[in-house]
Amino acid sequence: MTAVLPASTTPTGLGDVQLLPRVEQGEQLHALLWRAGPGMRMISTAVLGGGLGERHWVLNAQVPHGYRRTDPDRHLAELAARAGLHGPGVGLMTAADVSGYGHATDGGTEAVVTAGISVRGWAASPAEGTSLPARPGTINIVAALPVPLTDAALVNAVTTATEAKVQALVEAGLDCSGTPTDAVCVAARPLFSPGAGRRPPRGARRPAPGLNSGRAAGGTTPDTARPPGSTAAPRGSRRRAPGSRQRAGRRWCRACRGS
Repeated sequence: MTAVLPASTTPTGLGDVQLLPRVEQGEQLHALLWRAGPGMRMISTAVLGGGLGERHWVLNAQVPHGYRRTDPDRHLAELAARAGLHGPGVGLMTAADVSGYGHATDGGTEAVVTAGISVRGWAASPAEGTSLPARPGTINIVAALPVPLTDAALVNAVTTATEAKVQALVEAGLDCSGTPTDAVCVAARPLFSPGAGRRPPRGARRPAPGLNSGRAAGGTTPDTARPPGSTAAPRGSRRRAPGSRQRAGRRWCRACRGS
């Protein structure tokens, strides 16, 4: 059973991402920076700062095509230091042009997505017995929720964001579930909330996270895709006691439809 929380009007600030330009190997590149600040707990599959814990910032860096470095975590740490970032953070990579990112919001939940899906064979498995670093992810999802979540709910939120990504790809007519190197990061305040499932109780309205911002991130170039449109999934309220109703508080940002 998924519990219902009161709606939150506290902004996450994810919409205030910064676009940081740089030149690397003679190529003009960009990075997206979100300064979440202290007190935000995140779960991520990112190469830098992945896992679960307090994180102060998220850096989504574009890298050159044919990226050859074998220390992406150190590379991201260098970029973070160059940007003046301090404390623990999350670093993601992609060869897609992050300046074409998509952003969507719904009920206070926000998501930012960068998408490049034309090269779907990046993650060829290395030979057995070898250990190779992960290549940069091509579809990166960063979502922030305006309500507090437990660690278990954060884990579930990653699942929901991934399902939304797959739904967006299928609706865009692509017969894939993403690339093997996609990355997800979900942020929320670390307070009590038992669930963040993909289906709200009894007609409650909760758009799937990532559906809209991914679609907004689209494009038709070989390395970026901007899926069209966006729709909201149902969300509403749940009866907690006879004669009383409470509006569901966790609203998901529809960000992945540009993936």
